[in-house]
Amino acid sequence: MASIAVASRKKLLSVPAVAGAGFLVSWAAGLSVPVPSPGFGASGAEIVRDYAGHGGAASVQFLLTEGLPALALALVPLALGRAARWSRAGRIAAGAGLVAAVISLAQFATGLVLVAASAPGTAHTLLEALNRADGVKMFFLATVGVAGALAGVLPRWLNYTGFALAVAIAGSGIGYALLLTGVATLAYVSLPLLILFVTGSGLALARKAR
Repeated sequence: MASIAVASRKKLLSVPAVAGAGFLVSWAAGLSVPVPSPGFGASGAEIVRDYAGHGGAASVQFLLTEGLPALALALVPLALGRAARWSRAGRIAAGAGLVAAVISLAQFATGLVLVAASAPGTAHTLLEALNRADGVKMFFLATVGVAGALAGVLPRWLNYTGFALAVAIAGSGIGYALLLTGVATLAYVSLPLLILFVTGSGLALARKAR
């Protein structure tokens, strides 16, 4: 019975490795999909025009960058909390990850409605909501980075990555939440850090369990 319990535990804790690797693959595939990306200042008519004829590709991109990644945003922080024996930092990381995952799923659903919208006013409102939600999600991901680094279960280099992620993604979160183009460009730094942290944490936690 003991051996079965150990095997089950190892199997459960291998999930973050799959989730972390899937996060990397999903984002890489999503970014490779050639679709227009309307900026913060785009009018409703411009948004509708940009997505016209690209609905299928845009839907796939939303799936790969918001829908599927939500699984990793939930599973990896949960595994981190478990590995930290549900310490305060572990619980915070897990809770913030779950909230970020829910927001990401909501963005996926919003994105599907957006690419199908034909009314300029509706398209503009949906894109603005999508971007502001991204900003809120980034604040929770910053929390995951800090709490994950403080949980004491990750390699030192990932702790440093978590702190760097928190600073960069909180900055880009301000840009997205307030629709400030200049500040939002920090996403070019925070996204690679997020992918590195989530993927690295998933693999590190699986190795630690083995």
